[in-house]
Amino acid sequence: MAIVDSTAVALKKSLHTKSGETKGNKQLLTPDAMEEYSKEVEKVALKTLMFIAKALKMEDEEMKILFSNGLQAIRMNYYPPCPQPEQVIGLAPHSDSSGITFVIQEDQAEGLQIKKDGIWTPVLANLNAFIVNIGDVLEIISNGEYKSIEHRVVVNAEKERTSIATFVYPSLSMEIGPALSLVTPQTSATFTRITFADFLKNFYSRVLKSKSNIEQYRI
Repeated sequence: MAIVDSTAVALKKSLHTKSGETKGNKQLLTPDAMEEYSKEVEKVALKTLMFIAKALKMEDEEMKILFSNGLQAIRMNYYPPCPQPEQVIGLAPHSDSSGITFVIQEDQAEGLQIKKDGIWTPVLANLNAFIVNIGDVLEIISNGEYKSIEHRVVVNAEKERTSIATFVYPSLSMEIGPALSLVTPQTSATFTRITFADFLKNFYSRVLKSKSNIEQYRI
């Protein structure tokens, strides 16, 4: 996971500036505000993906073709306080089916955890930053160089938690697999190729559990 501070602050401020109505202590988000936010996050995501392509020494056009006319989904998550948090899981352990995911948090309550070296590690709440999550598609495209993050959400006994997650995908018709520029006689492909439509269908037909979906494509 990575943090992009200044951009996150600007986009979050814009999102709430254009959403005037409030309910209780929460500001309601209007369709216009969400549409503009979606467009701006898409720009940031594509820039981030191009930096990743450069770091991988991957051909720029391969990343552009995959994501320039891709899909996007926004999910708003609300986790109310729970008096017995040890008996409840907010979101089961999994990795995202996206290429990359951008998350902003609306309050200070912690809950998101990532699995690192077999240990669940809390992600500190930072209201002025994006949490940038590598998804399964990017792990496949990078031929395993970038690993998708297994994560979960636990609930809090006293505090509510709200977050907005934006998932960036290739288009359904695209075939995903290790970038051709990364496969050489010395570096073989570590994943099979599949259309993204079939990949997504398989993801949603399975129980949300760890990184079980991506493992079926590993060679």
